[in-house]
Amino acid sequence: MDFYPIAIEKLIEEFAKLPGIGYKTAQRLTLHVLNLPREEVDEFAEALVKARGTIKYCSVCGNYTDTDPCGICSNPSRDKSTICIIEQPKDIISLEKVREYNGVYHVLHGVISPMSGKGPDDIKLKELVRRINEDVKEIIVATNPNVEGEATAMYISRILKPLGVKVTRIAHGVPVGGDLEYADEVTLSKALEGRVEL
Repeated sequence: MDFYPIAIEKLIEEFAKLPGIGYKTAQRLTLHVLNLPREEVDEFAEALVKARGTIKYCSVCGNYTDTDPCGICSNPSRDKSTICIIEQPKDIISLEKVREYNGVYHVLHGVISPMSGKGPDDIKLKELVRRINEDVKEIIVATNPNVEGEATAMYISRILKPLGVKVTRIAHGVPVGGDLEYADEVTLSKALEGRVEL
């Protein structure tokens, strides 16, 4: 039973392909776009096409950029002796918002996940190893605290330790403002494991 013309159904389908967007949200977005003035729709479409056409990956770290190398890699005030390994470019935004880290990054573009058919050769590990030189003092592994993220962190540690570089892992545990009664066993275990002296 088709409620909409084919063009509207197609647009709903396309919006629904976006992460976190279900059919109802895609439908709302489609109907909103249809009610926009033609100039705004043209600007939106042009922004999509321009972003897709001009944004590329930094040849050094793998972050999104419109210049190569990216602004972080080319910034002389960044500490190049520390590399923070993350899963996706969007993770850089989260870490940069904290304003505590002044090193550089390396984006893996995924994690090791045998269930999904992704092995070490499917993520940017060779590129990471090529970046290790005598100037690099520490590698911070900031993959997500799930099975795949932990497996990837352990694999990275195993391949980098023989190179003489310090490999650390971001801490995991109970979030600020969280209640212990709502924390799962793994989170509490990690919180106890990573405890610090007061």
